[in-house]
Amino acid sequence: MDLAKRNLIDLQQYICFLEDNNHLVRIKSEVDADFELAGIAKKYEGGKTVLFEKVRGRDYPVLMGLYWNRDMMAKFFRTSSAQLPFVLADDIRRWRQSPMDPVTLKNGPANEVIEASPNLYHLPIPHHSEGDGGPYLTSSVVIAKDPDTGVRNLSIHRMMVVGKTRFTFLLEELGHLMDYYKRAEAKGEALELTVNNGVDFAVTMAGAVPASAAPIEMDELGIASQLRGEPVELLESQTVSVEGIANAQFIIEGKVLPHVREAEGPYAEVTGYYATREDRWVFEASAITRRKQPVFHSILSGKEVYNAYGLIAGAGAFDKVHSLVPEVTAVHFSDGSVPYHLVVQIDKKHEGSQRNAMMAAFVSLAFVKTVTVVDTDVDLYSVHDVEWAVQTRCLYEKDILMIPDAIGHRLNPSVENDKWTRMGIDATVPLPRDSRFERATVRQVNLDDYEIEGG
Repeated sequence: MDLAKRNLIDLQQYICFLEDNNHLVRIKSEVDADFELAGIAKKYEGGKTVLFEKVRGRDYPVLMGLYWNRDMMAKFFRTSSAQLPFVLADDIRRWRQSPMDPVTLKNGPANEVIEASPNLYHLPIPHHSEGDGGPYLTSSVVIAKDPDTGVRNLSIHRMMVVGKTRFTFLLEELGHLMDYYKRAEAKGEALELTVNNGVDFAVTMAGAVPASAAPIEMDELGIASQLRGEPVELLESQTVSVEGIANAQFIIEGKVLPHVREAEGPYAEVTGYYATREDRWVFEASAITRRKQPVFHSILSGKEVYNAYGLIAGAGAFDKVHSLVPEVTAVHFSDGSVPYHLVVQIDKKHEGSQRNAMMAAFVSLAFVKTVTVVDTDVDLYSVHDVEWAVQTRCLYEKDILMIPDAIGHRLNPSVENDKWTRMGIDATVPLPRDSRFERATVRQVNLDDYEIEGG
């Protein structure tokens, strides 16, 4: 379902959609961006989206919770929560087969106002958790260009404000942006970026696609164009050669400085723990452009990060795993796994296919810690059902695959020296299927066919 045809390519349009679907809460009271705003948002986590209309000392409202309800995200596409990953996977596949180029404009909503002397402290950037090192941008999509080819990359990073024009942020070792930066730094050059706040679902999903699903030689804006159903419009920047999203709420222009590292952190990550304070990469802002009446967008670490990353990463993983093991019918990041545990559903035709599916999943997603493979009679979206399958179908002595000394995800405190052990769990019934493993069933009935009192 093309988002453009449904008028869902702009943050204000999403706010109207949420309100029309009784899924928006408006906080009318004035709130403090330091701790209070996030504290209120946490009370609604997983439920309705929250719009803070008055932020103390700031001129702009703040939206939180846009992606923390998966059923509502599915409504954007007029599909179900279970089918949404397949919709996204189909669009990723179409993008790779027939990429759609963006269009660049000189003027658009995101440069109605140009601030040549930027001040990050004027933005309503929340200070989320009590142990965080400072206020953080958490949902902004970064656009960069390959320093050798000019191909654009989209990514999302935590960014801690440390000055009027400066923030420090984390680069992932295996990400394309890190690859760009290393090559620029090797030449003694800064890497130009735009930081786009308040973008639509399509651009956010494109920014969250894992490197394994998006070849470095392809412009990831094409994913957003595919999801929208029309080319993404970009804006020429004022001070850098990288474009911004034309209908963003704010665009921060600037450069990542070469050979400069400054303190970043602590930060309450999606793991539920604080990432440590260390010297990390530094961005220097050179301009801010914005709408006349923008809405600042922020993400609270937790369910919203899981949904945004888990959906698109799962979609990319399914596309790749299914291409390698056609018996795979679906994949899902287990609820609460933040997401490190991928459940793979397989219509097993040949004994051993489940092992192939495990290995394909590990290759497709660099930071997955656990892969559990289940049969098609198991509801992979139900933690209860998956646990049942593991406990009744997995023979630990032969059905568990351990891969020690694998590269781990540095945000996870169980990682030591960037390494951890990855585990594959075979929770499928061995072939040929034995009657001992036949699931008990009851007749399917429709309650509407019965006269029921007090139901």
